[in-house]
Amino acid sequence: MKKIFMFLAAIGVMALSAQNAVAQDEQAAEPTATEAAAPAAEAETLDGPEEVPMHQALKTKFIEGGAGFMALVIACLILGLALCIERILYLGFSKTNTKKLLAKIEDALQNGGVAAATDVCRSTRGPVASIFTQALIRLADGQSLEEVEKSVVSYGGVEASKMEQNLSWISLFIAIAPSLGFLGTVIGMIQAFDAIMVAGDMSPAVVAGGMKVALITTVGGLIVAVILQIFFNYILSQVESLTIDMEDASISLMDILVKYQGK
Repeated sequence: MKKIFMFLAAIGVMALSAQNAVAQDEQAAEPTATEAAAPAAEAETLDGPEEVPMHQALKTKFIEGGAGFMALVIACLILGLALCIERILYLGFSKTNTKKLLAKIEDALQNGGVAAATDVCRSTRGPVASIFTQALIRLADGQSLEEVEKSVVSYGGVEASKMEQNLSWISLFIAIAPSLGFLGTVIGMIQAFDAIMVAGDMSPAVVAGGMKVALITTVGGLIVAVILQIFFNYILSQVESLTIDMEDASISLMDILVKYQGK
């Protein structure tokens, strides 16, 4: 449920941002009565034409690139970013101060035994605490340290798999976005040749429309892929860091349990 909530929250934030951007575009597009009456020559200042806002320029390019293909590219961006944000939030909540946790477990083992140490792990969030909980439960059931170590390795693999969930979908959107852009490029070239065939002329004005659609869709797909690739690599680095932390903490836990059993 937490993963679903974080995913829906990420999509909601992005949808709200898009809605605010559209509202700003509509407000900027409504001319006042004074502006409508003013001549076009007075619209330019001494420094040159008025600068177009970035979001307005992006909206214009989106329309020029073709609403169909550009909408698919933007959908890849929105879904991919939503999954990236969900993974970043999940990994952020998965971080644990392992040194502090190990110190608490060692103190609990000395003062209250395995049951007290298990309660400490259950009250701590994160995959490291979950692995420790499984190890202590098996130790309390009378299993040997070898069996406990095997359970730590097995459950560590399960937790690592949980951290890597949805990464395949992100990589899919990274691959699909430029592919859609290239598909729009091919269709734009076809439109350009159709226009040449209808007009019977190969003048730049005839070809420009199809070529423009081709280039805009390609650029859009590549930009989306670059953005998602940056987030994807960041998530991979966080997963790798947490995995190393889990392995190091698991070794330290086994050392503590060996010391506890040797008393």
